[in-house]
Parts: sequence; C-alpha cells; structure tokens
Amino acid sequence: MALSQIQVIQSLGEAMNWLERELSWGVALAEQRHLVGRIGELYAALMTGGQMAPETNQAGYDVVSSGGARISVKTTTQSGSGGHMSFNANTLDQVDRIMIFHLNTEEMQIDTLLDCSIEEADRYLSAPNAHGKRNASLAKLRQPTKTTRPIESQQVVAEAKYHDTTIRELESGTILVFNNNEQIPIAKPTLRKICHELGIPILNSNDNPYNTRQLGSRLIQHLKSLVQE
Repeated sequence: MALSQIQVIQSLGEAMNWLERELSWGVALAEQRHLVGRIGELYAALMTGGQMAPETNQAGYDVVSSGGARISVKTTTQSGSGGHMSFNANTLDQVDRIMIFHLNTEEMQIDTLLDCSIEEADRYLSAPNAHGKRNASLAKLRQPTKTTRPIESQQVVAEAKYHDTTIRELESGTILVFNNNEQIPIAKPTLRKICHELGIPILNSNDNPYNTRQLGSRLIQHLKSLVQE
C-alpha cells in the first residue's frame, strides 16, 4: 500500500529519531547503513511528492515521483572530500533521475549533493568498471555554492566560556568549541560533558538527543545566565 505524504513525513521523522537514538547508544554508524538508506529514500519521496518503489529491492530505482519519474537514491554519511557513490550500470536504463544526499549525523541534517536527470548525471558518473559499477565522486559533488560563506568570514553572534573552554555560535547557527584557543574538531562530546557537569539535560521532551547546534545554543544561554546572576 502506498504511503500518504503525511505518512512519509511521519516515517522520515521516526527514522531520523531512531538513528539519532541508536548513535547515542553507541551503535556504530557502519551498522546503520540500511536505516541511512531508508532515510534518504523517504526524503526523496517527500521532496518529489512521490512514493517508495513498488517492489522490495526494486532493480534500478528506489522512488517514483508524483510525475512518474523513476529515481535512484543514494545517501552517504561520509564527510570530507573523498569517497564515491556506486550505481549498477546494468540497471541505469530503468532510471529517469538520480538523487544523492549527505546525512550529517552531527546535526541530523540532510543536504542534497546531486539531483538531476539520468542524462545530466552522465557527466558525474565514471565509465563502468570491472564490476559493472559507475561511480560518482563525492569530491565533484561537494562544490560550494556562491551563497555559502566560509566559517572564517561569519560573525560570532553569541559566545560563552566554561573554565578553559569557549563556545561560539556563528551567524549560520554553526557551533564552534575551543579549548585554550585551540578548536576542538568534533564539538558534541565536549558539549555533552559540560552539560553533564552543569546538570543540563541533553535529551529533549521526546527523549531524543539534542544536536550540536541545540546543545551549543542552550549551553551559551545557560552560561550567560550564570554570569548575570
């Protein structure tokens, strides 16, 4: 039975919450590939007003748009400039459109790396290799847009200190954490540690973990309130 758009939205929200909960329990991201893929497919169905493919393990495509376009969906959690997404060259003739997403598990945010027709996608795909796969380089897809402002040029809109740790919120909402003026690459563990020391909850009302932006913003507000008292 086809899902309604409301059901697609609900399923996507539940899948995102479940992934975030599993990660907070320490389950390795490598063991969540099926759930990550499901999130991407639900997101594609939501974006296109479409439905999941009619058959389980449908050859070639994963979603059918409201206009009938057959869409092959790939989702990665990999950051950085390396890596690639693979497509079966033998079933691409059954695909009308390709969508590639990046799922940022730190912020639980989905970004679109590629969304185009199969004809347009040809310039992003390599020739078939010995295994019959055509690869799309993630480095090629991660080209910054003209509207993207680099971190170093963004203004700091809020800041607070806790011992030797400085927490900054940028105009984009990005949270940066520094220890003795040296930036900590992954902010969330430090934010959670400080929350634990200050007795600040790291779970929302639905018992789901706050993401980095939410934790950072809450901590800054709390630390500022302590200074004002």
